[in-house]
Amino acid sequence: MSIHYINKNNFEAEVLNADKVVLLDFFAQWCGPCKMIAPALEEIAAENEHIKVCKIDVDSDPDLARQFKVNSIPLLVVMKDGKIITQSLGAKPKDAILKLIP
Repeated sequence: MSIHYINKNNFEAEVLNADKVVLLDFFAQWCGPCKMIAPALEEIAAENEHIKVCKIDVDSDPDLARQFKVNSIPLLVVMKDGKIITQSLGAKPKDAILKLIP
């Protein structure tokens, strides 16, 4: 499975109505730590069919960033059935990211 890019137009369909756990990555193109975790997120998306990995560019979609009260990035948010399960701020290795997901 590949990474899904989310914006306000597809947020409801791709995230709120997802039939699996969603891992949201709030990021920016200029963010060094965001670039550091990108390969781990790509691996998680490819290796785990039960996880939907999604990315939201905070510069391109500030409304979603405000909705999730994003003050710093990268911010990882785990959602299931349209509800936030957990979130984590900052760059983390792949195994630590996977531990966030039920």
